[in-house]
Amino acid sequence: MTGTVTLPVWLVVLALLFAAVAVLDWILVPSVRWFFRRRMERAVAELNKRLIRPIQPFKLMRRQDMIMRLIYDPKVMEAVAQYADEKGVPQNVAFQQARRYAREIVPGFSAGTYFGFAIRVARWLSRLLYRVRLGQYDEAAFRAIDPRATVIFVMNHRSNMDYVLVTYLVAERSALSYAVGEWARVWPLQRLVRAMGAYFIRRRHLSPLYRRVLARYVQMATAEGVTQAIFPEGSLSRTGAVGPAKKGLLHYILSDFDPHDGKDVVFVPVALNYDRIIEDRALVAARQAGTNRFAVRPSLMLRYFGRLIWLRLRGQFHRFGYAAVSFGAPLSLTEFVLADRDAGTDRLAETLMQRIRTVMPVLPVPLLARAVEEAGGRATEEALRLRYNALLGAADPARKGALADDPAEQTFAMAVDTLLERRILRREGDALCLDPAQTALLAFYAASVQEAENP
Repeated sequence: MTGTVTLPVWLVVLALLFAAVAVLDWILVPSVRWFFRRRMERAVAELNKRLIRPIQPFKLMRRQDMIMRLIYDPKVMEAVAQYADEKGVPQNVAFQQARRYAREIVPGFSAGTYFGFAIRVARWLSRLLYRVRLGQYDEAAFRAIDPRATVIFVMNHRSNMDYVLVTYLVAERSALSYAVGEWARVWPLQRLVRAMGAYFIRRRHLSPLYRRVLARYVQMATAEGVTQAIFPEGSLSRTGAVGPAKKGLLHYILSDFDPHDGKDVVFVPVALNYDRIIEDRALVAARQAGTNRFAVRPSLMLRYFGRLIWLRLRGQFHRFGYAAVSFGAPLSLTEFVLADRDAGTDRLAETLMQRIRTVMPVLPVPLLARAVEEAGGRATEEALRLRYNALLGAADPARKGALADDPAEQTFAMAVDTLLERRILRREGDALCLDPAQTALLAFYAASVQEAENP
C-alpha cells in the first residue's frame, strides 16, 4: 500500500484535469448558478413592479423542470400508452417520442434576453422601418382585467414584423409568450426565440401524441397565468384581409377551462395594419399560385436589409409609412361560457376575429389603394384626394385613431409617393394610373379598408 506507482506525465495531467472538473461540477458550479439565479430573481422582482401583468413563476421555471413536468403529466402519459398500443411499440419508445416533442415545444425564457435585448431591438427596428402608431386602446379596460386572470392577446397575422411590433408596444405591460411556427426553427434564431419565451408549433403535424403534448403545455401555461400571444389565422394573410381562424389553440384553452374555478381567461383582440408589408409580393404570388407556402430566400432577405442599412447610413432611407396596432374590447372567457353553455370553439373564434376586424386600423396606403380601385384604376390626383378624404371621413373613429394627429393632406401625399415609388401607380399627364401588373398587389392593401367598411 505504500509502494510507488510510476505514471506518465500525460496521465497525471489528465487525472488532475478530471479532478478539477469534478470540483467545479460539484462545488463551484452550483454556487455560481445559485448566485446568478438570485440575481435574476431580484431583477424579475424589480421588473414586476412596473409591469401591469407580472411575469408568472411558471414562465421562470428551469426549462428541464418544465419538460419533466409536461411529459409526466397524467394526460400525456395516457397519450403515450395509447400511442404505444396504436403503433405496436414499447412504451419507453413512445415515451421518448413524447420527450422529443416536449423539448421541441417548451421554451426557456430569459428575462435578460427579453427585456435587455429583444425589446431594444424591437423598438429600434420598428422605428427604423415605420412611423409606429397606437390606434384604439382603452387603458382603463386593460387595467380593469382581474390580476388573477390569464391574458391572451389574439392577433391577425399580416407580417413577420407583427412579433416585433407588438413586443415593442406591449413592453411596459407584460412579457409575451408567442406561439411561433416552424419557420423560426433555424439556427441561431431558434435559441433566441426560445429564450424570449416563445413556444414552437408544427402547424401540419397530425400525430395525436404531438397534439396532446402541445395541448397540455398550452393548458398548463394558461392555468399558471402566463400572458400569451397567438395568431389564430396560423399563417400570414395572402389576401390582405383577416382570414378565418384555425381553432386548435383556442380549442385547447376552452376544453380545459372551468368557469367556476374562480380564475378567468381574458382574450384581448389585436388588429395590425401596415402601409407596406415586407413580404407583400411573395404573399400575393403565393395566393395567385394557389399555395399556402411562400419562399423567401435568406440570402435575399440579408441583401435586402443590408441595402436598407446602407441607405440609412447615407441618409437616403425613407421609412415604409405607418404601422399601427389597435386593441379591441377584452373578452372574458368566463362570461362567454356562462352566457351560452352551448357556445363552442367555433363561436369563440368567430367572436374574436370579428372584434379584430372591428378595430382594424385605417392607414394612408390602404385608403389610397381603395380609392384607386373605386376609380377603376385611373383618376386625376384631385379626384383621388377627394375620394381618399371621403373614405377617411367615413371610417369609424376607432379605426382612424392612428392618423388622428396627422393632416389628411400630408398622409395622402405620402401614400401617393409610396405607390409611385413602388411602381404600383404611374403618372400619365394629370392622371394617376394603376399598372395592370400590380392589380393584385393594390387589392392586397385595399382589402383592410374594405374590411373596415363592412366589419
